[in-house]
Amino acid sequence: MHWRSNVGLMQDSIKRDSLSNLFNIEIEKKHHLIALAGNPNTGKSTVFNYLTGMNQHTGNWPGKTVVNARGKFKHKQEEYILVDLPGTYSLFATSEEEVVARDFICFGNPDAVIVVTDATCIERNLNLLFQVMEVHDNVILVINLMDEAKKKNIYINKLRIELELGIPVVLASAKTGIGMNELKDAVSLVVNKKYQYNKMKILYNQGIEEKIEYVIKELDGKIEKLQPRRLALRIIDGDKRFFESMKRYLTFDEIAIIEKIKNKIDSGLNKENIRESVNETCFQAAEILKNKCVQEGKNKFARDRRIDDIITSKIMGIPIMLLLLLGVIFLTVKGANYPSALLGKLLFGFQDILTTLFEALNAPDWLHGVLILGLYRTLAWVVSVMLPPMAIFFPLFTILEDLGYLPRVAYNLDHLFKKSCAHGKQCLTMCMGFGCNAAGVIGTRIIDSPREKLIAIITNNFVPCNGRFPTMIAISTVFFAFISKGKYNSFIPALIVTGLIILGIMMTLIVSYLLSKTILKGIPSTFTLELPPYRKPKIGRVIYTSIVNRTMFVLWRAITVAIPAGVFIWVLGNVYVNGQNILNHLAKFLDPFAILLGLDGIIFLAFILALPANEILIPIILMAYLSKGSMVDFDSIDSLREILINNGWTYLTAINVLLFSLLHWPCSTTLLTIKKETGSWKWTFAGFIIPTIIAIFTCICTTFIYRLIF
Repeated sequence: MHWRSNVGLMQDSIKRDSLSNLFNIEIEKKHHLIALAGNPNTGKSTVFNYLTGMNQHTGNWPGKTVVNARGKFKHKQEEYILVDLPGTYSLFATSEEEVVARDFICFGNPDAVIVVTDATCIERNLNLLFQVMEVHDNVILVINLMDEAKKKNIYINKLRIELELGIPVVLASAKTGIGMNELKDAVSLVVNKKYQYNKMKILYNQGIEEKIEYVIKELDGKIEKLQPRRLALRIIDGDKRFFESMKRYLTFDEIAIIEKIKNKIDSGLNKENIRESVNETCFQAAEILKNKCVQEGKNKFARDRRIDDIITSKIMGIPIMLLLLLGVIFLTVKGANYPSALLGKLLFGFQDILTTLFEALNAPDWLHGVLILGLYRTLAWVVSVMLPPMAIFFPLFTILEDLGYLPRVAYNLDHLFKKSCAHGKQCLTMCMGFGCNAAGVIGTRIIDSPREKLIAIITNNFVPCNGRFPTMIAISTVFFAFISKGKYNSFIPALIVTGLIILGIMMTLIVSYLLSKTILKGIPSTFTLELPPYRKPKIGRVIYTSIVNRTMFVLWRAITVAIPAGVFIWVLGNVYVNGQNILNHLAKFLDPFAILLGLDGIIFLAFILALPANEILIPIILMAYLSKGSMVDFDSIDSLREILINNGWTYLTAINVLLFSLLHWPCSTTLLTIKKETGSWKWTFAGFIIPTIIAIFTCICTTFIYRLIF
């Protein structure tokens, strides 16, 4: 049993109370706090999920938009709190996620830090391990993905690497549970002070070591919260972000001591050279360690390289990417038609049952109108139109993600983003926008530069989200699909929607370039993109991520904003002034401006009213055209085509509806997310007005050219 003195218990209580305030993590004395760190794509989250199971939850770090995951697990009658830190390559933090990970390791007082590495590329991961070893006394190394290493003929000598590092080492394959019990045993040994550490020490060149020794003497044990050697290195290399963090976690007197020492040694120091020398020494140590402890087969990456030679080549890379995109859209269009019709029939059929119930209860007409024709009918529309495409698109997207293909997309497009003076990671956030632009905006947290993050936020809307896909698919099918034996050809709509996506990407690049040359001037920063190995998709993860984390999340968001919108629109359609409902009065007011865009007042008003959820655009249009008091459904593509043509739609109208749907303002959820991420109404307004102006200008130009030709 692990005993502590009364003094120790009191100090522990103070430490953990402080921790709770700083990092918003509630922890009791009986719990041991464990930090889980590692590079991206090492399987760190798989380790976390295996250890904690369902006993986990997420939240936000205080003062940060970065989400944290934490959970509990038990082992040998002891309880542990496990905190899954954001993936980071180094404690030289640049992005918000890396700052959070660095601060928790340095100032969060965890009882132990688990560093997860990838067995197939352990050398790249060791730099972070060396830095953590300098910061924390209790470190455990988990070499994960051993099953992948075995396939690539990589053998790791566990005993040798443990001896060299002087810390516990666990060989694991977290997705199958291999090594997880050994990891729990190692954690238990470490937190109970039963492991005899003899940690490897990285020695730098003589000049740096002399400065480190001088700073440590000056500190003379005055800063107990930080390892003297690590603190000395940060004082020497002048890590500004680290000093900013210290001001939040150290006392005023401690900061004064550090500033005094820093001022003494600042003159004559070339901080960039020091940083480069430190990194070079760590990389050399990693290479030496790998050569001693790792045996590699001759063709360990032969298969991956042969595939990458094709799909990331200058000639084939982008065409393959476009073909895959076309395939995903085609399968989504083709596969969603029948289940969408079936679901719509089911939900709208249930509406008749509810209507009968209201009649039996003698409910007033207005209540039936608000709750059934407004609220429920909108809900039925959103679910039947959105759920089937998302249930197909998101699993396909997740499979590509699981395979390791999405980083290859970023690699293929990186040079285009560089020419557009944007950050290469913007491509990854753009991909997130296909599911939901709000999710894409949140994804911009991975971009280090605040300027480039703003560019990515403002331009993310040009990628069509799942709420706009139903409109694009329906309109392109109605007006541009070839009829064969009474059936529509799904390939043509898929081709048109793919073309719209390409146009959206082009607009993203153009607007990114213009922003970087005007209101957001600056030099594009560089970044390291790690191409993970190709892996077989995990069916469980595909189902959970695509259905629970993405499909249901986006659907619930749409439902929560569409329901009040449905009630509001029903009121507009049922309150009459001078013989016409308010909906038609507003449409007539907007008609002159809408005609300039090749639209009409009803279409433009529908875009405005669809601000809460893009997927209710067509129902609003049909409701106004048919002069119904509630949203209406269309029985088939033919009936929709007939309704639209009878109300003056032409090919120009269809083209401009598609273009305006692609380019116009973000939905309300995305706008609120922009406000939350930027903390500024100014940039939220920019995120609204810039795409709006572009959409209006594009439609005016299209209308002028079309009328000039035809």
